Amino acid sequence: MAAQHDSSGKDQTSSAHHIAHTTDSSEHSFTQFIEDIAEKPLFLPPATITLPSTDTSLLMQQAGSPSLGIPHAQNKLHAASSRVDETMTAIKSYIIDHELMPGDVLPTEQTLCDELGASRSSIREAVRKLEALHIVQVTHGKGTFVGDLSLDPLVETLAFRAMIGASKKRNLQELRDVIQVRRSLDLGAAEEIVARLHGTKQPELEQIIASMNESAQQGDAFLQQDIVFHYYLLSLTDNHVLVQLAHSLWLVHMAVLPQLGLAVSTELDTTAHAHQQMLDAAIAGDAEQYKAAVYEHYRPIEAILDQQELQ
Repeated sequence: MAAQHDSSGKDQTSSAHHIAHTTDSSEHSFTQFIEDIAEKPLFLPPATITLPSTDTSLLMQQAGSPSLGIPHAQNKLHAASSRVDETMTAIKSYIIDHELMPGDVLPTEQTLCDELGASRSSIREAVRKLEALHIVQVTHGKGTFVGDLSLDPLVETLAFRAMIGASKKRNLQELRDVIQVRRSLDLGAAEEIVARLHGTKQPELEQIIASMNESAQQGDAFLQQDIVFHYYLLSLTDNHVLVQLAHSLWLVHMAVLPQLGLAVSTELDTTAHAHQQMLDAAIAGDAEQYKAAVYEHYRPIEAILDQQELQ
């Protein structure tokens, strides 16, 4: 729901593809689906966005004493960084070569040292950096595991890029760029979503839209309903990358908005109605009408951006 800053969903897609044609058979999967979403935060507040940090003091200690001189120290730093980068690549190659999946345990630190021919310090620093990228996850007392491979690091980078040292005008353009990409993803998934929903009954989605309409009439945003609606639709594609990317862009959207001070759209009813149009078109098997509803869905927030750029 672009007008009131909606979401495109999260990275769990297992239950949505079980969508059924009858109320009885779909009720359990939809309920589980809602519970899955509720277990994770809806968005990443800007206050939690941090830049990856490097312990430069530690690297300087490894480089040697101050008497070595700045050029010598810089060369040492570069060499240490190169060794860590090589170790990171080696660990990723190990995961691929051994066909490990998220949640699978990695060898102990000593075993990695022996197998990869790397020092303990290089292994530790490489694991620390890989953990920041969600490629590995360290659980103290249990070991190191393959991470969830989420796109959270992408969210932090894009959000920070949109906010750092920029004018409001540039931030508006950054948000417009994000919205355009989100819309492209929604349009790209249209054919498959329509094929999956054609001829079905969707009482749960109808109920969500009814709740949107009720909130809109009271002048309230409906983020929770919106995130469920869009995530459910995109999850029908069974494309994990699409769902994660769409959700990541929504997180960036939500992180940038507070910096712009944009008012909640006065066209909440228009946005709520656009959701109904999307669902009706999908059930009717009309992909072109579905796409038209997607454009209508994003129109209010784009109108707000247009007005802000004129000020």
